[in-house]
Amino acid sequence: MNKNSKIYVAGHTGLVGSAINSDLMEKGFMNLLLSTEEELDLTDQRAVDDFFTREKPEYIFLAAAKVGGILANNTLRADFIYTNLLIQSNIIHCSWKHDVRKLLFLGSTCIYPKNAHQPLTEDSLLTSQLEYTNEPYAIAKIAGIKMCESYNLQYRTNFISVMPTNLYGLRDNYDLEKSHVLPAILRKFHLGRCLETNNWNAIRKDLNRYPVGSLKGDSDEKSILTILDGRGITLINEQSHRKVTVKLWGTGTPLREFMYSKDLAEACVFLMEKTDIQDIIKLHKSRHPGDNDYHPPHFLNIGTEEEISIKALAGKIKTLSGFTGDIVFDHSNPDGTLRKVTDAGILHDLGFHHKVSLDEGLRMTYEQYLRYE
Repeated sequence: MNKNSKIYVAGHTGLVGSAINSDLMEKGFMNLLLSTEEELDLTDQRAVDDFFTREKPEYIFLAAAKVGGILANNTLRADFIYTNLLIQSNIIHCSWKHDVRKLLFLGSTCIYPKNAHQPLTEDSLLTSQLEYTNEPYAIAKIAGIKMCESYNLQYRTNFISVMPTNLYGLRDNYDLEKSHVLPAILRKFHLGRCLETNNWNAIRKDLNRYPVGSLKGDSDEKSILTILDGRGITLINEQSHRKVTVKLWGTGTPLREFMYSKDLAEACVFLMEKTDIQDIIKLHKSRHPGDNDYHPPHFLNIGTEEEISIKALAGKIKTLSGFTGDIVFDHSNPDGTLRKVTDAGILHDLGFHHKVSLDEGLRMTYEQYLRYE
């Protein structure tokens, strides 16, 4: 890429896309193609093809996707597989059809089997059964990986797929039912702290920005308390003492890896600028010398290789938010995969390492949350 290259960031308003967009602009790439969901329906094949015909993008970051946490993945199963298959298929096919120079497709580490050997290597793909709760989303992302690989093999395209670990940062989804674990915990503790201090002004600001269903900040206190209680944030008035508990899904024992969204964005731009798909294939092959039957992956992991339990993560966020109440882990809800940490060796061999520690990233994320409250 050069500074005048025509670059399309699909999904530029989301957590990943906005971080990539910001990183590109910081580096001086100003010829960016940006379209909102209202301006371009990526599930509409004709509309996507017309967009490529009209705009002629040279480089594509495919960050657009329907995403969510355990609850959303497990209940909106048809939506997740259908929508994601349409979005990625339309963009990948049009990228080949319109001679895009390079495409970077963003998947997820949920593509790996539930019981895959840890840390997760790219060779674990399709070796055993997926985690059931997010199986439709994972299958859609696997299809995207294999679509990129197939176009590379048949048409000699330069399509790279990357599998980021769990992400967090600016513009995350803080919906209490559909968000991923980290933003959900952060918001719950924030609201819990506001209840502890009887800060109804902050609670109403929060609900105006992120309504819970039809509930907004102008609702009466009783309605707000009822809805928050249903989302695991409970106020108990004991005489003159206000006690708040926050309920979290599962046992708290699963181990997860988290990466700050700016680090991911820098990794993606680095890969687009510095590498081609053949560089990645060559590194995979180097780990299997002499194996003539080995079919190298056309993708790589992006992660920190650092893991933490959900319970320990909750403890960090609780301290950061100032919440002093009790944490209750609801064992009736699923944990998901018990351990998930990436092997980012290929990325490291290419020359990229993350910069932001979890503690620093959490601090910046919470500060951003408060600023935009």
